[in-house]
Amino acid sequence: MFHDLLQWLQDVPGATDGDPSTSWSQQFAGSLHLWALTEGTHVLSLILFAGTILMVDLRMLGVVFKHVPYSTLNNKILPLTVAGFVIAVVSGVMLFLSNPVHYYHSVFFRAKMIFFFLAAANIFWFHYRVQKNIAEWDALEKPPLPVKLSAMVSLTSWILVILFGRLMALSFFECESMPRGTFGYVFAECEPVMREVEELERQAAEEEAKAAAEQDAAPADDAAPEATPDADSKPAEPAQPPKEPPPKEPPTPERKD
Repeated sequence: MFHDLLQWLQDVPGATDGDPSTSWSQQFAGSLHLWALTEGTHVLSLILFAGTILMVDLRMLGVVFKHVPYSTLNNKILPLTVAGFVIAVVSGVMLFLSNPVHYYHSVFFRAKMIFFFLAAANIFWFHYRVQKNIAEWDALEKPPLPVKLSAMVSLTSWILVILFGRLMALSFFECESMPRGTFGYVFAECEPVMREVEELERQAAEEEAKAAAEQDAAPADDAAPEATPDADSKPAEPAQPPKEPPPKEPPTPERKD
């Protein structure tokens, strides 16, 4: 659905002379320190957010801080929860934009977002429905069932959000490895990705075949060219045989008187 838009975000903004490898998205993904710093910030903010959420949810379940009113605990922890959530969302969006097409078609990313929106819906339900009668259960060691149910949904949702977020770093269940028509293939909308992969493979095969044909049709460069006589050059004279020295005359005998 958003494949073309995300492909544009990944390849066009910041690109020099239309080269996708120079776009802001690609440069951020290939940066040596910025991406790692953003990833570390995201993880630490998740720890802050999830840790404070865990404390509040366990209090709502009546497991910990039984003698501390819910409102007292929540008022002290809520600023840390909000800070962790804001930093996690900002850093998460930055990480998503580093490779938006890959993340958009990731099974784990889509599962993560489903439970993220479920957790968000649970927060609204709790604040606008369950929390209306907080005066009745605020100081109770064992809050009523709707409060416990909201806490269980919150805990389960955020645990799965973090789990699927970590699984996104793994390479299995990607579009290239899933058979067509399977649930994961349809769930991740892999068809546009596979069309692009097949088109790239077809172009590579055509270029390889073209290069091989040109190599076969070209004359052998290693063969030495035949020597052609030069019109201006004179034919080489035949080598003269070495002259033999003249025979020596025999010495004349001396005449005796």
